[in-house]
Amino acid sequence: MTNAWTNRWNERYAGKEFAYGIEPNNYLKEQLNKLPPGKILFPAEGEGRNAVFAAMNGWDVFAFDISAEGQKKAQQLAASNNVSIHYEVGELQTLNYQPDQFDVIALIYAHFPADMKSLIHKTLNKYLCKGGTVIFEAFSKKHIEYLVKNEKVGGPKDLGSLFSIEEIKADFRNYDFKELVETEIELNEGLFHNGVGSVVRFVAEKR
Repeated sequence: MTNAWTNRWNERYAGKEFAYGIEPNNYLKEQLNKLPPGKILFPAEGEGRNAVFAAMNGWDVFAFDISAEGQKKAQQLAASNNVSIHYEVGELQTLNYQPDQFDVIALIYAHFPADMKSLIHKTLNKYLCKGGTVIFEAFSKKHIEYLVKNEKVGGPKDLGSLFSIEEIKADFRNYDFKELVETEIELNEGLFHNGVGSVVRFVAEKR
């Protein structure tokens, strides 16, 4: 990742308020409640709202992000809820996760630079055990149209960082999809996700 990318997220998370709020993402909450607690990984976890929710519900939580400011806020949120999370700062290739370490990987608005996103998905695949689950929600390529109408809904402004169903199928070839949809939703998450947008969301089990 470039310094500009890292600086962008450090600036966003440096404020007193939580950029995307402290409540978990609705789709993550809905899907996680269907699964028995185990080990879960949250890539690009930012200020920790989803990781802390999982920890409060009995999961052994691991998370990472490139933002040290995000880590600080996540640890603060965890402490205020009397839970602990294993949160590291760095890029995925620098972290020492083990093959088959996790039962679930939750990718919630985990947008990466266009030239890196598929490689990151395929690398994460190694760390999920057979029979493990991926829970995913992020902005679709159609979201650009929504962003033009309402910048408050948030999301990347470059098409390459957004997702299509075709890209998801290509990145997660060795999975059985329980759900895979592109849909319009209304977001109300903190300061930066407010309004109607277009997302791709899926739940899939690793073969």
